[in-house]
Amino acid sequence: MAEHRLTEVSPLVIKVGGSLSKTGRLGGVLKMLSAAQVPIVIVPGGGPFADAVRSLQREMSFDDGVAHRLAMLAMEQMAEWMAAQHPGLKVAQTTDEISDCIMDGQIPVWAPLHMMGDDEAIPASWSITSDSLAARLAELLNARLILLKSVDTVGHPSAEELAQQGVIDSLFPEIVARAGVSWSIFGPADDAALAAILAGGGGA
Repeated sequence: MAEHRLTEVSPLVIKVGGSLSKTGRLGGVLKMLSAAQVPIVIVPGGGPFADAVRSLQREMSFDDGVAHRLAMLAMEQMAEWMAAQHPGLKVAQTTDEISDCIMDGQIPVWAPLHMMGDDEAIPASWSITSDSLAARLAELLNARLILLKSVDTVGHPSAEELAQQGVIDSLFPEIVARAGVSWSIFGPADDAALAAILAGGGGA
């Protein structure tokens, strides 16, 4: 079964914040991820595509349920863009496709709508972001999670503290606590640590 293969390879779920596209770090981060020596799954943020959904919601007056699905489609647009940047990256929608990518030596970039569109654990509102979607995927894959952000954090703040600061969304602490997901948050100052993990140096 695909799920069993995923357990065997123990992938690392890496959420790449959409804000990295605004700070000029996205290209370098993707290059680093594409060279990973350990199995990873990339979860893209919505970036400018999600910003467009927010603007369109104000202009066209659709509800948050529609906006939620369009925001996931924004993540899928970003996934398509990422996969086009490096030949080893491939868009994957399901756990089977994620597993197949990993087993074939490719790096899956998750397109979430197929799996998350009707997931009752995920509210259909702007209270949920790609951070929590990444945590939910990590829960389903029994995987570790790294959130790549465009800002550095000081010390070792809890998920609740990060949510209060607006660094992550408010549902994230609930998901990781419920599922027992092991997670870390990395900013620009942590690139060397990230590179070590991707090279098989452990940690996270």
